Formats: sequence, C-alpha cells, structure tokens
Amino acid sequence: MFTVEAVIDEKGNVKILQPMPLQGQGTRRALVVILDEPALPIAETALLSEAALAEDWLRPEEEEAWSYLKRATS
Repeated sequence: MFTVEAVIDEKGNVKILQPMPLQGQGTRRALVVILDEPALPIAETALLSEAALAEDWLRPEEEEAWSYLKRATS
C-alpha cells in the first residue's frame, strides 16, 4: 500500500500525477481522500518534482545522450 498525489477535475475525473508502478496484472482498489484545498498549478507541481527528476537528469548516460544539444548551442 502506498500514497500518490492526484487531482480531481470539475466533472469528478481523477488524474494521478505520477506513474503507478504496479506489480502483476489486474485491477487494484484505491481510496480517494478529498483535501479541502485547491490543487497546485501544474508549473508549481513541476518545480516541486524537480529534485526527484534531477536524479535521472544528472546521470552520466543522460548527459551523454543530450550532449549534442550543448554542441549545437555553442
């Protein structure tokens, strides 16, 4: 059992804001807790996730994969 962040739109559609690493196949049960606060704007959510994403972005293999962009802007 784990917790993930999601937003609910005006029509009641739930959108999970991160990938769901589920083991095996089949459906899963979930509990939805409605918080009495507005959802964060997408830009703010991106800023808050930057530290976690940086772990992947700053790997040597990522630097190598995107190194051609550095050459193009020089």
